[in-house]
Amino acid sequence: MARPREFDEQQALLKAMHLFWQKGYEATSISDLTAAMGIQRPSLYGTFGDKEELFHAALRKYADLSLVYIGSKLRAAPSAREAVRLYLLGITNNEDGKHPEWGCLCVNTLTEMAARNASLAQFTSEFQWRLSELLRETIQEGISSGELSDELNAASVASALTISAVGISVMMKAQPDRNVVEGAIEQLVHLLK
Repeated sequence: MARPREFDEQQALLKAMHLFWQKGYEATSISDLTAAMGIQRPSLYGTFGDKEELFHAALRKYADLSLVYIGSKLRAAPSAREAVRLYLLGITNNEDGKHPEWGCLCVNTLTEMAARNASLAQFTSEFQWRLSELLRETIQEGISSGELSDELNAASVASALTISAVGISVMMKAQPDRNVVEGAIEQLVHLLK
């Protein structure tokens, strides 16, 4: 009879996710993971598989949590422009107001590994599409309400905003002058008419 697990799988996965997010895939060792997750190697392998399988699970967890969070923030904003503004400014603060230099785990994966890993390239592309769809819905709402011009193409604007979000996320890793980044965000929002 198998012994019951002595750890919370979801909590362990969240800890792995944060470690990969902070350090990246290549710089994270199995020893780093077992220490952060509070489990032994046999438990890690038995529950999550190898490092790559654990990374895929952590990345899926991150993407799902991020998209739910972003979607709720966009829908809670009082207007489409404010939704976009708050979303883009949120990238400069990260989810908890700390560590904007960590960027976005999906964007980090795109820049670190997608060029040599087809499944990760596909995953990060799908993440960007899902993000763009959330932004498209927000822009379309702004058009429907009359806040934004009906001459805007919601899908194209959403794609442009997604590309901007990826760029902001990458830029935040270098800890740029926040005034410059925030000024650029304000200009992007100003262009939405």
